[in-house]
Amino acid sequence: MLRTILHIVRKEFIQTFRDKRMLLPIFGAPIIQLILFGYAVTTDIKHISLAVLDYSKTIESRHFISLLTQTEYFDLNFHLDSPKEIDSLLEKGRIKAAVVIPYEFEKNLREGEKTSLQVLVDGADANTATIVQNYLFQIIAQYSQKIFLELMPQRVFGLITPQPSIWYNPNLKSSVFMVPGIICLILLITTLVLTAMGITREREIGTLEQLIVSPIKAIELMLGKTIPFMIIGFCDIILITLAGKIVFDVPIRGNIFFLLGVSFLFILTTLSLGLLISTISRTQQQAMMTSFFFAMPAMLLSGIFSPIDSMPKIIQYLTLLNPLRHFGKVVRGILLKGNNFSDLWPQVLVLFVFGVLAMVLSSLRFRKYLG
Repeated sequence: MLRTILHIVRKEFIQTFRDKRMLLPIFGAPIIQLILFGYAVTTDIKHISLAVLDYSKTIESRHFISLLTQTEYFDLNFHLDSPKEIDSLLEKGRIKAAVVIPYEFEKNLREGEKTSLQVLVDGADANTATIVQNYLFQIIAQYSQKIFLELMPQRVFGLITPQPSIWYNPNLKSSVFMVPGIICLILLITTLVLTAMGITREREIGTLEQLIVSPIKAIELMLGKTIPFMIIGFCDIILITLAGKIVFDVPIRGNIFFLLGVSFLFILTTLSLGLLISTISRTQQQAMMTSFFFAMPAMLLSGIFSPIDSMPKIIQYLTLLNPLRHFGKVVRGILLKGNNFSDLWPQVLVLFVFGVLAMVLSSLRFRKYLG
């Protein structure tokens, strides 16, 4: 049996790599996707187009305006003279935010009175608007604290200042959070699509029928067809994990062998789904479209791009049926926090159950398909 499986594995590798163009989608595409997604899919927003309407025109207002431009988050592109200009710029999308400084700005500061700044933000994109608003509020709060300390040196009451300590991602780089999730996504797409299309390709060219009429058992054929793609999956996860470390400085704090062990369970699930898709697809185009039909909901309900806690309750329960959700938590836990099995055993157990069930169901379907 083992000898037969090894022969099928060897044949599969030869057939897969006979076309040299396959090397790029198998090994080059994951790296390219990692770099593109890592840079493009980010929650960091920089060089935000900003406008300021300064009614005060004093030293203090100019000092405050200079603080807005000392960071890479804002580009002060417009000094305005009328509030009507704000409406026009926001409507045309030429600015994301505007700050209006009142006439009495410096006077109120000098006299220790409360003053207010009007902040207008383009809310067409709610997530971006929230981030822009938080950036502005943080700068205003820092400036307010500075003024408080300068103008009230003889205060008789204390001032509470927070001293935050950020764990696991001290610089709050979104790429450190996003890249492990992208690793999971690339692994899902690569193994799922390759398996589904590889077997469907054999059916298109007629070689699968030759294997069916041969004395090879169904289990031998199934293992021989999936083991090559499992090996490719392991190569891809090592390759893109190292690329994430080199390109984006994503830490590897946990045990890499534990990561590979859990990856085996996830790959078992994706290969089984690919096998199942191959039995219901008659062409490679159908196999690819069906694969993405599975991949897109898995991606959206994985928590990779948006927090699961912010989803409706019923959707949160639905995400528990998504292997990508559990694998994503494992990968981030191992790479970013150095988690071990005692921390992640619930996710590992779920992936094990998914892997076994998917393999059993796909095996039954594949045997029926061969019969």
